[in-house]
Formats: sequence, C-alpha cells, structure tokens
Amino acid sequence: MTLSIWRYCHLVSALLSSVFLIIASITGAILAFEPITEYAKGYAVDNLAEVSLHHAVEVLELNHKEVFSLAVDGNGSVVASVVDKTGNSTKIYVDIQSGDILGKPLKRPVVYEFTTNLHRSLFLKSVGRCIVGVFSLLLCLITISGFLLLIRRQGGIRYLFSPVKKENTQEYYHVTLSKWLVSPILLLAVTGVFLSAEKFSLLPETSVSQTEMQAPDLGTYEYRTLGSFKEISMSQLVLLEFPFSPDPIDYFVVKLKNRELRVHQYTGDILSEVHYHNAKLLSDLSFKLHTGQGSVSWSLVLFLTSISILFFLYSGTMIFIARKRRQAYPKPELSEKHAAEFIILIGSETGSTFRFGAALSSALVKAGKTTHMAELNTYSRYKNAKNLVVLAATYGNGEAPTNARKFSELIPTVDPTKTMKYSVVGFGSTDYPNYCAFAIQTDELLREKPRFIATTPLVKINKQSVNDFLEWVKLWSARLGVKLDIEGMHEEIQPRNLEDFKVIERSVLNDDHTFLIKVRPNKSIEFFSGDLLAVQWSDEEEYRLYSIAQISGDIVLSIKKHEFGKCSSFMEELKLNDQFKASILRNSDFHLSQKSKKVIFIANGTGIAPFLGMLSNSNVTDTHLFWGCRSRSSANIYSSMGLDLPTLAHRSYISYSRENKQYVQDLLRAESILLLDTLNSGGCIFVCGSINMQNEVLKVLEQIMPQGHCISDYQNNGQIKMDCY
Repeated sequence: MTLSIWRYCHLVSALLSSVFLIIASITGAILAFEPITEYAKGYAVDNLAEVSLHHAVEVLELNHKEVFSLAVDGNGSVVASVVDKTGNSTKIYVDIQSGDILGKPLKRPVVYEFTTNLHRSLFLKSVGRCIVGVFSLLLCLITISGFLLLIRRQGGIRYLFSPVKKENTQEYYHVTLSKWLVSPILLLAVTGVFLSAEKFSLLPETSVSQTEMQAPDLGTYEYRTLGSFKEISMSQLVLLEFPFSPDPIDYFVVKLKNRELRVHQYTGDILSEVHYHNAKLLSDLSFKLHTGQGSVSWSLVLFLTSISILFFLYSGTMIFIARKRRQAYPKPELSEKHAAEFIILIGSETGSTFRFGAALSSALVKAGKTTHMAELNTYSRYKNAKNLVVLAATYGNGEAPTNARKFSELIPTVDPTKTMKYSVVGFGSTDYPNYCAFAIQTDELLREKPRFIATTPLVKINKQSVNDFLEWVKLWSARLGVKLDIEGMHEEIQPRNLEDFKVIERSVLNDDHTFLIKVRPNKSIEFFSGDLLAVQWSDEEEYRLYSIAQISGDIVLSIKKHEFGKCSSFMEELKLNDQFKASILRNSDFHLSQKSKKVIFIANGTGIAPFLGMLSNSNVTDTHLFWGCRSRSSANIYSSMGLDLPTLAHRSYISYSRENKQYVQDLLRAESILLLDTLNSGGCIFVCGSINMQNEVLKVLEQIMPQGHCISDYQNNGQIKMDCY
C-alpha cells in the first residue's frame, strides 16, 4: 500500500468523522473532569491493599444494624448499603479501616448524565452506540494512517522524535504534538471500539472455568469464621453482597476483579468459583483507560487528548486548505508525450511543486514549444523529445516522493531514443540535513546515461523560493536560446501581527532618489539585521518588503523612491513622529552568525541596508564591504545618520556607475583571490540588492570557481547567502 493511499485514508476518514469527532472530543473533555471532581470530594480510601475483606465485614457489622452490600467504586471510594442504628436504609461512603462515615453518595450531576448519553450513543440508544463504534474505528484508521505519514515525513521510525522545523505554524504543531499524542489517541479509539463491541456481545463469553456449586452445610453455627475473607484484600473487591437471611442456605456473593465467589456465611468455605475470561478483564481495563476512573493524572491526559483532537481537526483543515492553494495552478495546454519537444517530469509528495511545472509549461507553450508534463514515475521513451526537465522535491529524510519512487528503477532500463538535454531542479529546505537529496540522486542517475547532456548544473530551490526558480528559468532559457515569460508567479507575503511603528529619524531625499528612515516599534519586538519589514501602505492589505538594519535597537531602512512606486512614495512622505502599520518577517537564512571569522558583504543601491546593521553590531573583525552606487553623493544620506561607510568594514570597496562606469562585479573580479580565500576558509558571502546585480555576481563567482566545485555547494552549506529583489 503506497503512501498516497495512507494520505487519502487519513484525509477521507477525518472528513467523514469530523462532526462526530468534534462531539466526542468536547464531551470527552467534559467527562474527563468527573473522576477529578470525585477524587476532590475526599471519599477515596488509601492503602486498600492493606485492609482485608474480613476486617471490613467486621467493622461494618459492628457499626450498623444490618449490611446489604459493600462495594469499591472506580475512584477508590468504599460504598456500603446499610441499615443504620435508627433503622433507616441508606448508602454511605465509609472509611473501611476505622468504620467512620465519610459522607453519602449524591445523585450524579445532570451535566455528566447528559454528556455521557451524548458521548456514548448520540441519544440514539443502540443505533447511536453502533454509530459511535464505527466512528471510533475510523478514529483508529485516522491515527494509524497519520502515524505512518509521520514516520515517512520524519524519514523513518528512528527519526520520529527528531526536531521539526517551524516553517508553517499549523503544520509544525500538527506534527510535533502528534508525536506525543498518537499513543493516547489510539488508546482512546481502540478502547472505544472495544466497549462498543462488548455492548453488542461481539466479545467471547466472560467465564472460562467454574467450579461446581457445593451444597452448603446446613448445621447450626454459633459464630462466623470467614477465614477465606482474610486472604482477600479490599483492593481486589468490586462488590460484596451479604446473605439475605441468617439461614446457612444463603451465602456471600463476592465479586472480585478477576473472579466471582460464593462463600458460606458461617464457615467461610468457598462454595463455587468463576474465573473471568480475558475479554472481561480487558473490558474492565478498557473502561478505566477510556474514562480515567481511579486516576487523576490519567484523567488529565484524557482531557488534553480530547482537546488535542479538536486542534488536529483545525490544524489538519488549515494544512489541507493551504496545500490546495499551493496545488492550484492554471492548467497548461499540453501535448501528447510522443509529440512534445519538452518533457517536464515532476516528483512531489504534496503536489505543490506542480505549480512550478505548470508555470514553466505555460511559458513554453506560449513561446510556441510543444510540452508534456507528467509525474516522474511515468518516465519512458519519448519519440520527439529534445529537452527533459526534472522538478524533484525531496520528502522525509532525503527520500523520493511517492510519485517518483519508481524513477530510479526505470532510468537504468529505459534509454532515450536519441540524445536529450536535461536539467534537474531540486526543491527542499536547508533546515533539514539531507537538503535536496533526491534531486542530487536524480541528477547523478541522468549524468551516468551517455545520451543525456546537462543544460544547467543541478539547481536547488530552498523553501520553494519563486525568485530562485525564476532565476533558474532565466539561466536555462538563455542556454537554450528560448525567451520565456513566466506569468502569475510571485513570492507570497504573509505578514502577521501588524504593529504600529513610529518614525524617529529620517534623511532628506538624496540626488539619486534614495533616503533613510529610522523607525521604532511601539512595543517590544525581537528582530535582527536581515529580517524583513512588511509595510502596509494601503487599507487593501497590500504590502512591500524592506530589508532591516537593526542599529541600537531601532530599525533603519534604506529606500529608493520610484516615480510610480506607491509604497516608496508613502514612506517618503512620512514625517517625524508619524506612525504606520507593519509586521516583522523573520528571515533567519540571511542572519549573520557571530561565529563567522571572515565575511564579505556585496550590495548595490539600497541593498546595503541590512549590512549597515550587521557591520554596526558584529564582532567579526575580518569584514569586507563591496557596494555599488551611482555617484559619491549617494553616500551622503548615510553619513547624515552617523554611518561612515568606508570605516564600517575592515575594508570597503565602492564603485560609482555614473562617474566612472564601474560596477560591483568589476570590483569583485579584481578581488577574486579574496573571494576564493573567504569561501575556502569557511567564511561567508552575503549578497543583497537587485536581481540584475545578483546575476552578475553569480557570473563572477562561476568564473572563479575551482574545478569540481559549484556555487550551489557553498549555498547549501550556508556560505553564500542572497536576498535580492
């Protein structure tokens, strides 16, 4: 059974049983408090194992006219039905060691009666109990399928409790909590099924052995001995029924946890004995585990488990909706596989990678190219294909997605009919150790086939970065000589917790239309240089991202005012003490580690902003700043805020594109040895600014890379960090 089937079972079972699970979880949470409230009454008797049934009978008969029964309930309280000294029949809680009356049982609260009936049968009696049993079985299926999906997601059972990276709040807690709560949820579901099965007599008979009833000795007795009662502790007792009359023909009925006895009321001889079947013992255990009777701590676990089911329903729904949104994409006009020139094969566990394939397919079709897109498992021969693109997402601990697991078996046996160019694009997350491992494996398999020729080296896309994907498309299409226009793809901005920010300082608008603005949040918020500030510049939830420089606890932004730029114009019009709405977006992949020994910062224009904060707050001594700007006056706004660019870093390299037609990449070519030494010594290179500048920087780095090394290697181990726009 494939993983996709388990995923489908998990989803469908949850959808079918969602209403029931909501009812069962709420009622279960309420009922979990009943054992706690019973325990709080103080009627439970400690050390019942140290009190014999013989002592209990003596104490009761000494203090009461007549005793009808003695029972120990699920909460450890001893309840006796007696005739008191005034001749009234009553039930009492009793301290069986001393005989003291602790109180009288009260009628069960209406809220628990109502909730129990709703929980057990939905007020539908036997039909309702059957429905509850079926949905309990579905909860078992949900839990088991979820557990299997969890194991696969974590990369195997031994990695089950390895840390989960917090990329999405709902998914993070859905996965993290399920590690710890899968056992109690499954226990609740299984015991629910078991109790329903018992109600409909689907379990074996409850007795397996029974001694033949002996005829009681009908002689005359002056006193009782009840020696057998001395061997029975009160912790074993469920119910003791006293003889109906003093006649020797009547006897004690003793119901224990594992057997039932008939005992002579004078001699204490056991007249008959019935041993319960294991099913009866399991039924009693299931009842205790399902209700929490007798254990306050387990009742609390059941309460948390019930609440967690509600959370799993909510978070699972949010994950499903988010996944559907990611999977939604315009369907391109595809060609039949043997008629297509371009073949795009996709390996994706959740389907989210298909939107990248669809965008690429649509661009190719728009450019007049015949294109076929399919899952990686469908790889075969293609009559007219000239180019193969593999978009390979990695799942779990570096494993292949379900729809790509057959590829490694197909590629050795299926050769293309003619030479094909290929490119592999890997999708993964640098938060995990085996980043893009399946894409690496796929690239190696294709590289070993003589009829496949690489168009581009393996490219790895971190966290489905649209910008990184678009950069690869530019490189790939340029090498093929095809002009592509990718439509409808952009990075999603999801600011949360909008806060008020106040302008505390700002510069004038410079000659190159740039300005600095220093802002402070109205309440304490943690942020670092390199994080992003999502500024809300209209009431229509439109946002613009700016890279942050954290200087002395405040935020400094470097902004260029564009002629038709709505947000940049909005920010330029802000005056001292003005306030605006914004949200901090964590960008941890672009933070400077204080453990770094050597760092190169590369920027152009306003891309220098995060480096102003990093250089101001860093303890790194060996720092090099490469900055490209239009003219010498471009630095004026920085000096107006006390930021002396030439002295911020250990060494600064500044190019002026308007004055001497020099660009950042020209400075880098002249310092190629510095770049290589930095990478080889484990140092970092940060790049921030325009996409065009980033492309030029990458070209320089590609040119100076030693044989056997590529840029992606340094990106993957965190030595090259880029945040460009």
